[in-house]
Amino acid sequence: MTDQEYLSTRQAAQRLGVSLGTVQNMVESGALEAWKTAGGHRRIPATSVEAVLTRRRAALGKDGNGGALDVLIAEDEPMLRTLYQSTIESWNLPLRLRMVANGFDGLIAVGQSTPDILIADLMMPGMDGFEMIRRLRQKPELAQMDIIVISAIERHLIAEKGLPADVTVFGKPIPFHEVKGFVLGRLAARQRTA
Repeated sequence: MTDQEYLSTRQAAQRLGVSLGTVQNMVESGALEAWKTAGGHRRIPATSVEAVLTRRRAALGKDGNGGALDVLIAEDEPMLRTLYQSTIESWNLPLRLRMVANGFDGLIAVGQSTPDILIADLMMPGMDGFEMIRRLRQKPELAQMDIIVISAIERHLIAEKGLPADVTVFGKPIPFHEVKGFVLGRLAARQRTA
């Protein structure tokens, strides 16, 4: 057994273009094989990571996006949906942008086609963002989907409600610079693995 055959969680995250938390969820859900060293560190077979990448490439080839990132935005305010659309389209990046107005419609949209990135508000009518995200994170097959929350709710109140640890949280007003950086990171990771 050589060091080249096994990856740390950080190396696996870099190769997959996802967060450490996402890799940990993938291991716990069985989407990635892993074992623990005597010191308690996870080691992931490179072949398991490559299998995930192969499945992802196959899915990309079938979805007709032509390599574009699929971004789903769950936001109930029509003015903010318009702002998201106009700002994100001005970036001229290879993105497929979809919008929904509540958590229930978000679940349906994810079920129809899993986005690469979900950007969600937390306070929405009907099913709120907290419930939608909890339900999505219960599904191991969605572990590779990045979730960003953009909310006016104070961070300590968000923490009390218990969002999963791998969810990125930004405050309002919408920090488009940070969102664009996140999207560019995902695009760069996709190009490295293509």
